Amino acid sequence: MTALQPDTGPIRSSTYLPASVDNVLWGRLPCEADAPVLSVAPGTSVTVDTISHEGILEDQGRDPVAFFARYGVEEVLDDAAALARSPYERTFGVDGPHVVSRPIAVEGAEVGDLLAVTIEETLPRVPYGVISNRHAKGALPQTYPLDGAPVFSAFASVSADGSRGELPLVPGGPRSVRFPLAPFLGIIGVAVPGSVRPHSVPPGPHGGNIDIALLTVGSTLYLPVQVAGALAYVGDPHFAQGDGEVSLTAMEASLRATVRLDVVPRAEAVASFGELVGPLAETADHLVPTGMDEDLDVAMQNAVRAAIALLQARFGMDPALAYAYLSAATDFRISQVVDVVKGVHATIRKADFA
Repeated sequence: MTALQPDTGPIRSSTYLPASVDNVLWGRLPCEADAPVLSVAPGTSVTVDTISHEGILEDQGRDPVAFFARYGVEEVLDDAAALARSPYERTFGVDGPHVVSRPIAVEGAEVGDLLAVTIEETLPRVPYGVISNRHAKGALPQTYPLDGAPVFSAFASVSADGSRGELPLVPGGPRSVRFPLAPFLGIIGVAVPGSVRPHSVPPGPHGGNIDIALLTVGSTLYLPVQVAGALAYVGDPHFAQGDGEVSLTAMEASLRATVRLDVVPRAEAVASFGELVGPLAETADHLVPTGMDEDLDVAMQNAVRAAIALLQARFGMDPALAYAYLSAATDFRISQVVDVVKGVHATIRKADFA
C-alpha cells in the first residue's frame, strides 16, 4: 500500500485535522488551559491523522527515516519525520511517548454531560508497525528486554490485503506468525481542569491511554466532561493489541481516524448509565464499564462496582442480583497492565437484557 501522507488519499470528513507539529502534543495530554485547535458542533465527524510514537522516540534515534530503513522501509510519513526533526520541547524519560491531537472543542458540552466519541473509520497510514519493550517496563520488567538492552523493537509487516500482521518466529528466520488486525485508538480523552497537562501514559477518569482493544469501528466511548467544551483528543494508534498488552506496546502504527463527537446531556446520561466516574464503552454487542488503579486487584474491584452501578441504572437490576449475574455471565478482561494505572473492563452482553 502507498502511505497516507498528510492531505492525500481518502479523507472521510470535511473537517480534517492533519498531524502537523502545531496540531499535536507529544508526551502530555490537553488541559483546560489549552486553546482548542478546532471547535465543532455536536454530531460533527472529524478526520484526524494520528502518528505512532514508535520510530520517532529519542531512544530510537528520533529519526524515523533512519530507524525504518533498517527494516527495508522506503516510505515514512512526512508528518512523523517533521515532528521528530522539529525542536518540539519535551523531556525524554519525564514526558510520555505518545503523540495526541491538540484539543477539539465541542460546542455546548458542559461539566456533568458525557462526551460520546464514536469510531467511524480507521485507515492504516502505513503497511508496517512496531511492537516494543523498553527500559525494564512491561509485565516482566526484570526479564525483558534481554541482555540488558534498553530497547527491543520488533518490526511487524502487514499482509497485502491489509487484514493480518506478521512477525518472524525467530529474528531473520523464514517462518512467521500471522495474526488478525483490528485497528483502534489507544488514547481517547477529554481535557482535565486547570493548567497542568497530564502525563500521556496513565489513564484515568479523563480517559486518555485506556488501551481498550474493543474500541474498533462502530464502537463508542463515553467520557464524563470535565471542562466546558470537553476539549476532546485522540492518539496512540494501534493496528492490533491483545488484552493486557504485556510487553509494553502492541502493534503500534499510524492511522487516519474519523470520529463523531456527540454530547449526552447530564439528565439523559444519568438515566442511561448512572453517575459515571470514568470511561464507559459500548459496542454493537456489549456495554463495557471500566475500572482503573495502580493495583490490578483494586482495578478489578472498581470495574465490578462500575458494572453493578451500570446494571442498576440501565435496567433497574437489584445490585446483589447484578453481582450474581456478572459472576455467571460476564467476562472481565485486563485492558492493559503496562501504563502505571492498570485497567480492567467488563463485557456485558446487551442481548441478555433484550
